[in-house]
Amino acid sequence: MSTLNTTPTAKKPKTARGQRTRAKLLDAAEGAFGEGGFHTTSIGDITRRASVALGTFYVYFDSKDEIFRALVAHMGEMVRGWIAERVKGAKDRMEAEHLGLVAYIEFARAHPNLYRIIEEAQFVAPDAYKAHYDSFAERYCRNLTEAAERGEIREGDETVRAWALIGMSVFLGLRYGIWDTDSSAEDVARKAADLIRRGLEA
Repeated sequence: MSTLNTTPTAKKPKTARGQRTRAKLLDAAEGAFGEGGFHTTSIGDITRRASVALGTFYVYFDSKDEIFRALVAHMGEMVRGWIAERVKGAKDRMEAEHLGLVAYIEFARAHPNLYRIIEEAQFVAPDAYKAHYDSFAERYCRNLTEAAERGEIREGDETVRAWALIGMSVFLGLRYGIWDTDSSAEDVARKAADLIRRGLEA
């Protein structure tokens, strides 16, 4: 099994232009890795997509391994930001669950490479893969704890709940964001929210 260098990069750009170029490289990497996978994608594939010189790549990343790891973290930030923007007006935790799932399915449809990249990270960069979901779980636990304190949901083991809800989102996103893009995301989320609210008990 191939694993990537875990040394964090110190090449964060300090200028707006540099930030735009780094973002362009990450966008190109999303397309290249998403379509070809980690092992068949070259740095040249990424720079050609980004329309930048090969030497420019090394201003921001030391290797293909490093940009892949940065991309996994970047996509996690994108998903969390996308969802946070769409749930910020929710009146309570249950509405936030509904809106969050709609947002996740819509993100998967807008970024179909997400699943291939994240799942490949499980084997190529397992620490980055774990960190991706740990970041979601940490925020989810905090949100659930705060909701319980407000009396919006009953108290319970928020870690187990967070991981269970993440699992639901991931597979509903796969089913209705990648495999079936015709079904209504709103309808899917409404049915899933009913399961969250009522459970399976008769």
